[in-house]
Amino acid sequence: MQRCLLVLDMDLLAMDEEHDLEPISYLVARQEREPCEVVVLSLTANRPKMPVELLAGAGIPQHPDLAHRPDDDISVNAGHRMERAVQHLTNIGCPASGIISYDDLVTAVRAETRARHYDEVILATGRQEGSGLARIAGRAPVRQLRRQWGNRLIVFPQARNQDDL
Repeated sequence: MQRCLLVLDMDLLAMDEEHDLEPISYLVARQEREPCEVVVLSLTANRPKMPVELLAGAGIPQHPDLAHRPDDDISVNAGHRMERAVQHLTNIGCPASGIISYDDLVTAVRAETRARHYDEVILATGRQEGSGLARIAGRAPVRQLRRQWGNRLIVFPQARNQDDL
C-alpha cells in the first residue's frame, strides 16, 4: 500500500472549500486508483514570539511562561485540525493517522520523510511561498521540497507556474 504525507496548516475542509474541493477530490481519486494510507502532518500556525530582549541579545529568560507548553492554543488547534482531517479521510475510505509538528514547513516535511517512507507529499497549506527574497534565492519552501520530491510533491492550491514557488 502506498503512503502519502498530507501537510496541513489549516483545516482540511476549509482548505478544500476555499480551493473548489481540489485536495479531497485528489485524495479520493488517488484512493480509487490505488489504495493508500494518508499520514496527516499538522503544522502549528505559528510559534510563540520571542521577546524583544532575546532578539537584542539580552540572554535566555528563565521564565516558565515563555516556554512552549503542549496544552497551549497552538497545540490544541493543531491537534483538532489533525483529528478532523484524519476523521474525514477515514470517512472517505483512506486509512489515516496524524502527527503534529512545531517546525517550519520544510524542516517538518524533511524530518518526517527521513523517519518514514512516503511515496508522495501533498501540501495543502496556506504558507507555501516564502518571502520574495527566499523565492529569488531559490529558498522558497516549495522550491526546496520540489528539488527533493520532484513530481511526487503535490501542491494545493495549484500555482499557475510551479517554478514561481
